[in-house]
Amino acid sequence: MLRILVLLVSLVSPAVLADTLLILGDSLSAGYRMRSDQAWPHLLAEQWQREGRQVTVVNASVSGDTTQGGLQRLPPLLQRHQPSLVLLELGGNDGLRGLPPKLIERNLAQLITLAGDAGARVVLTDIQLPPNYGRRYLQQFEGVFNRLASDHQLPLLPFFVAPLVGQNGMMMDDGIHPTAAAQPLIAEQVSEFLAPYL
Repeated sequence: MLRILVLLVSLVSPAVLADTLLILGDSLSAGYRMRSDQAWPHLLAEQWQREGRQVTVVNASVSGDTTQGGLQRLPPLLQRHQPSLVLLELGGNDGLRGLPPKLIERNLAQLITLAGDAGARVVLTDIQLPPNYGRRYLQQFEGVFNRLASDHQLPLLPFFVAPLVGQNGMMMDDGIHPTAAAQPLIAEQVSEFLAPYL
C-alpha cells in the first residue's frame, strides 16, 4: 500500500509544482520589432529554468492588442493552458487611441473576473502614456490601474518601461517601445516582482 502511495505522489508532484504563467499583453510584451526569443517573456522563462523554477511561461501577447481584443482571446487561452497566474499587460493601445478610461476599466475588470473564475491569480501591470495626452486624460487613465488593483486586491506590477526612459539605447525611436537591449532588464524586474506569487 505504501509503495502505491509513493508512486501516486511521484506522479502527482510534478503537476502540482509546475505552475503556468500566462502573459496577456500587447507589443510591450510581444517583442515589438525583434525576435520572440529576444523578448522579456522568453528571457524570463530562461531565467526561471536556470534557477530551477518549475514554471511554464505562455506569452500570449499580440502587438496592437487592446482590452477588447484581450476579452475575445482570454477564454480559450484559460481553457487551453489552465494557468495558475495571469499577468495582464493591456490598456496601452486603448489609451493611445484615446478610448474612455471607464471603458478600459470595465474591460480590464472583466478580464480579471474571467481569470479569477478560472482559478488563476491575477497580477495587473501598471501602464503609463506619453505626456502629450494631456493632464486630465492621463490622470483618468492612470487612475484605472490603481483603482482596479485596490478594488480587486491585486498585485500591481510597476510600469516596467518607466525605469528605461532616458537611458541610452534602452528605447526605440518611437519613445514607446523598449529595445532588445532593454529586455533582460525588464525580465529581471518582472521576475523579482512575481517571485512571491509563484
